[in-house]
Amino acid sequence: MGKNLENEIKPHSNKFSMGMILVAIGIVYGDIGTSPMYVMKSIVEGNGGIDKVDPEFIVGSLSLVIWTITLLTTVKHVLIALRADNHGEGGIFALYSLVRDYGRWLIIPTMIGGCTMLADGVLTPAVTVTTAVEGLRSIPFMDKVLGEGQFVVIVITLTIVSVLFMIQKSGTSSIGKMFGPVMTIWFLYLGITGIWLSLGDLSIIKALNPVYAVKVLFSPGNKAGLMILGSVFLCTTGAEALYTDMGHVGKENIMRSWPFVKICLILNYMGQCVWIIENRNDPALAAAHELNPFYMMLPEAMRPVAIILSALAAIIASQALISGSYTLVHEAASLDLMPHLNVRYPSDTRGQIYIPIVNNILWILCTVVILYFRSGSRMENAYGLAITISMLMMTVLFTVYIGIAHKHYVGAVLFAVTFFALEGVFFVSSLGKFSIGGYVAIIISLIILLIMISWYRGTQIERMQGVKLPMRDYLSNIKGLQNDPDIPYISNNLVYIAKGDNFEEIDRDILYSILDRDPKKADAYWFISVNTTNMPFDREYEVETYGTDYIFRVNLILGFKVKQSVNVYLRQIVQDLLKSGELPKQVLEHSIYGPSEVGSFKFCMIRKMMPLEGDLSAVDNFLIHNKYFIRRLAGNPIRWFGLETSRVLVEYVPLFLPRRQKEEERLTRIK
Repeated sequence: MGKNLENEIKPHSNKFSMGMILVAIGIVYGDIGTSPMYVMKSIVEGNGGIDKVDPEFIVGSLSLVIWTITLLTTVKHVLIALRADNHGEGGIFALYSLVRDYGRWLIIPTMIGGCTMLADGVLTPAVTVTTAVEGLRSIPFMDKVLGEGQFVVIVITLTIVSVLFMIQKSGTSSIGKMFGPVMTIWFLYLGITGIWLSLGDLSIIKALNPVYAVKVLFSPGNKAGLMILGSVFLCTTGAEALYTDMGHVGKENIMRSWPFVKICLILNYMGQCVWIIENRNDPALAAAHELNPFYMMLPEAMRPVAIILSALAAIIASQALISGSYTLVHEAASLDLMPHLNVRYPSDTRGQIYIPIVNNILWILCTVVILYFRSGSRMENAYGLAITISMLMMTVLFTVYIGIAHKHYVGAVLFAVTFFALEGVFFVSSLGKFSIGGYVAIIISLIILLIMISWYRGTQIERMQGVKLPMRDYLSNIKGLQNDPDIPYISNNLVYIAKGDNFEEIDRDILYSILDRDPKKADAYWFISVNTTNMPFDREYEVETYGTDYIFRVNLILGFKVKQSVNVYLRQIVQDLLKSGELPKQVLEHSIYGPSEVGSFKFCMIRKMMPLEGDLSAVDNFLIHNKYFIRRLAGNPIRWFGLETSRVLVEYVPLFLPRRQKEEERLTRIK
């Protein structure tokens, strides 16, 4: 096994260390760490502008932000979610693997949550980079250079985003080493500027009292009413990363680094609010276009520093979401929720993967979003809605995990009531932005959801239509084929990718391919199935020979995060069976490497195709056709199973067995 282990994803240590805390700050908090760039800006704009707010409104809004971060991030994701680890791994698909045995319906919230998280991967680079570039307008000289329109801003934003997506194929481990120090500087900057401005009015501390948060919702100064929560919710976008990235940095490192991050965020929000209160009557500011307190609260000489740091933080946040999208798709494919795609490992970082087609789709969609919305404030309208949906779906899965998996029924009820109520209110308030941009997030999510549903249901239909035959009943047939001198050898070893882990059954299509369709003679027949476990890094196999030395049924048992390199694993299995004597030596004399005990290999992959006639409902018929259309776009599983350099034969078989001809359908011969 030795060599192939070097190419596999290694689990990350969950131990606490200062180095890993630095890594956690760089990887985990990019999204939530850039929220001060636009949260207060969105709240003030939603209330009519800086001249339309009063101190009571600002203090109440700040209180809403503080308690939203506390309840949805600290309590839900840090204190509760991090305990639901799948052998150190987190994320919606890891959580689903823990609870899927408790109800088939749980696939529904999993797919919905997964598709909205992927939609977030499109919107985050667009929102954060655009907002950072728009910060240039806080400098009078640069504002004149940018002009009245958004053309120059869009060009700069698209350039940064395009470079970010282009470098993915080369790996980001080298620049990734800078993420921790840069984000640490970023959070220190947030905290220091926040303290500096807060000292001008220490009464802002009263926002820590949740009473002010409740009062502002019904205050006459709050012109948005409950819809203000749609803007407030932006302060906690990225909270799901604390759970999703647990496997990369370890729960202990997240738990210990979060207090520092939270304090810096709250201090910065406090500083912005003090500045707003002190400058709300300034007519010049009231007339300003796209006023952003995050930049304007600083002296003009300091704004270039803030803009540079904002741009770096935005890039890091975008990188985290892009890398996270690769991981989500990879894990979804392992659970048969997405097509099997070509996965690359572009650097020496074991956990870093790159999926070209996902990268290109994200790039295109992100570009479309930037060109369509053209400004950060308009993008914010689309940003929060998808995340509220994903948080609600995670709450469903967490409730099942707490209540059913761990039998803590009272705890599950308390958790469900608390967070369904909180997130439900945020969801309803975010719906208020549906018509002014939120629909974009929903459209992106629905497209991804359609792919997931089509692939999942299509796979179910294929399995239902599959015919299994008892393997032992056909051993003599295969032996007879081997002894037939009139049939030439196709290869020394013929390998089929099978499904399932039942050694006593074999798919009818495989036997038909060997014996009927085009008799395939070989010294040894290998039927290999890959079974994904609930564990992230399992690597095991088992073999059944049926008392023969020419048929080998192999079951690969791999964790859902492990690359399914069948070709690599088969080399080890062959060597193991040669040593045990279960596989006879195969003389290979003519080779540039000299004589060998193992002969040639040929892989045969059987793919289903939809016939013109089939007994399916209209919905299932649409979904199965959609799956095969997606499969054509996504490529084939040859690369997924690591068979790019192998001899591969692909055979297509109809999804349905041909029906028998009815008597009234018989032809009449004309004499």
